[in-house]
Amino acid sequence: MFEEENAQWGLVHALVLDGKGGARSIARTELDDLQMQPQESLWLHWDRSHPQTQTWLRKSSGLSEFACDLLLEENTRPRLLPLPDDELLLFLRGINLNPGAEPEDMVSVRIFAAADRVISLRLRPLRATDELLVQLADGKGPRTASELILYMAQYLTNKVQDLVSDLSEIVDIEEEKLDTDERYTPEHGSVLQIRRRAAALKRFLAPQRDIFAQLTRIKLPWFVDDDADYWNELNNSLTRYLEELELSRERVGLVLEAEDRRLSVRMNRTMYRFGIITGIFLPMSFLTGLLGINVGGIPFSESPYGFAIACLLMVSVALGQWWLFRRLRWV
Repeated sequence: MFEEENAQWGLVHALVLDGKGGARSIARTELDDLQMQPQESLWLHWDRSHPQTQTWLRKSSGLSEFACDLLLEENTRPRLLPLPDDELLLFLRGINLNPGAEPEDMVSVRIFAAADRVISLRLRPLRATDELLVQLADGKGPRTASELILYMAQYLTNKVQDLVSDLSEIVDIEEEKLDTDERYTPEHGSVLQIRRRAAALKRFLAPQRDIFAQLTRIKLPWFVDDDADYWNELNNSLTRYLEELELSRERVGLVLEAEDRRLSVRMNRTMYRFGIITGIFLPMSFLTGLLGINVGGIPFSESPYGFAIACLLMVSVALGQWWLFRRLRWV
């Protein structure tokens, strides 16, 4: 009920974390007079494209004009920006898993985080927030604001792992087909699509790895003690995924090079055979042309065995050439 009411205001989710892994939903109208316990934290997840979101953010959120401008900026990239009073802005990207979308067409979430509240904005639906809601409903979700942004980053990173594994498996299949079937020809369009996808993902996710590295070093009083260890693990995981993406790009290049070499060898073999055939028939063509001129003195022109002798002569020349080519190891 609250979600339908909040959707009219551009508020996708409004939750109060209870500090024990659970949460309760609240209505948009409760925000102004909301009273929270010391262990509780507020999470507001907004639709950035909704006009009411922009109005609330600039007039009622309490954020500075500078922070609002960054959160509502049209285009951005992964970044981490500390703010006064131990607050921060965190922009993250994830795989686009919405129906009909290309995975490399990334989705982004923009986060303002403080000790007792998190404000996140999205333009398109995020699977990460859906999984967070399930965890909170089961009482196994984040307990604090710092854990909330950590969980969100973890879910976004896990989606990268699934896509990287899928791309790697496709390249494995192409390599196996090339190794087992000499006549197999990979579909260049699909193979190049894998390479473009890996390049796009690496381009968009590489800055996020640097963000995770910064978060391992940042020290805010409301961060949980072991948060740095988890951010470091996320940094290592994303580094591994980026390395696998680069490896997939290189393997696709090797697949294309192997196919090019195979086509080149096949073409050279075909041209070589044409050369051998041409070399055999060229002298015979010369003889037939020479014997076919309409002038006097042509040998065997008056003999009834002239045709048979000419055929025998050309066969002899062909056999002589074959013996010579074998001797020279050309065939």
